[in-house]
Amino acid sequence: MKSSGNTSNYKSTLFGHVKYEHLVAGISGGVTSTLILHPLDLIKIRFAVNDGITTTTPRYLGLRNAFATIFRQEGLRGLYRGVAPNVWGSGSSWGLYFLFYNTIKTWIQGGDVQKPLGPPLHMLAAAQAGVLTLTITNPIWVVKTRLCLQCYDLDTQKLPDAKRYRGMVDALRKIYMYEGIRGLYKGFIPGIFGVSHGALQFMAYEEMKNRYNQFRGVPINSKLSSFDYLLFAALSKLFAVVATYPYQVVRARLQDQHHNYRGAWDCTQRTWTYEGFGGFYKGLSANLVRVTPATMITFLVYENVSRFLLSLRIPVEDRSAS
Repeated sequence: MKSSGNTSNYKSTLFGHVKYEHLVAGISGGVTSTLILHPLDLIKIRFAVNDGITTTTPRYLGLRNAFATIFRQEGLRGLYRGVAPNVWGSGSSWGLYFLFYNTIKTWIQGGDVQKPLGPPLHMLAAAQAGVLTLTITNPIWVVKTRLCLQCYDLDTQKLPDAKRYRGMVDALRKIYMYEGIRGLYKGFIPGIFGVSHGALQFMAYEEMKNRYNQFRGVPINSKLSSFDYLLFAALSKLFAVVATYPYQVVRARLQDQHHNYRGAWDCTQRTWTYEGFGGFYKGLSANLVRVTPATMITFLVYENVSRFLLSLRIPVEDRSAS
């Protein structure tokens, strides 16, 4: 009796709802989509930081021109600059995000995964998961951005040693050495605002899944077809990107070694002054081309891997219960 009571109390706590399967499935989805679509992410970043003033950043006429120019000047390796921290960042971010989100969501549900939460609580769980994930992974995203932007100045002069990186570890070391902890957390504030992106996306994704299952007359956590997962993932991502893209531009510019802003507000003011409203949406087309299929791949892999792993847990729990 005492043991049963302790188990019940443990299950009622937040940590009692932690399931590693969501972490593994999220990592699997993030890594898979990143390896396939990294070149588009690199081009999106280069478009985002091009303010039309700084001469040390490359300029492209469009998505096709960017691909051709990078491949001609830097080769295939150039299209995969920053892929290592991107794999680490995307894998860890998606893994941690899904882990935190499902843990918080299940805790709010009181352990009843068939209990619908509604848009506000879905957004709350997603926002909390986003803040926790960003706090852990921001240094990786700074390194990824800088490696993606590492190129020679247009006057063929090399960047100074402090801003020239040989790889992920070297970038982490130099950023910490020359800029301290603050350098590793550049873009963190707009990143916090960007938590709204994940909150909107997960809210839309969960609501579409729940309402569709209710329409079918089955429990809200019932398995959907691959097409359904792909469709809902794409629609939720499009909704979130259009609503929150400006923060990604500001964040990328703050992390870019070629720019020197005093902070997020200074970056926002200068972008508005010199580029207007359109400056906050630079790279949007490349971003949509990249993130929409990336999200579809990530969510499809996550849903299938997590369900498979969780199905392995059931017999063990049944045996222990008996």
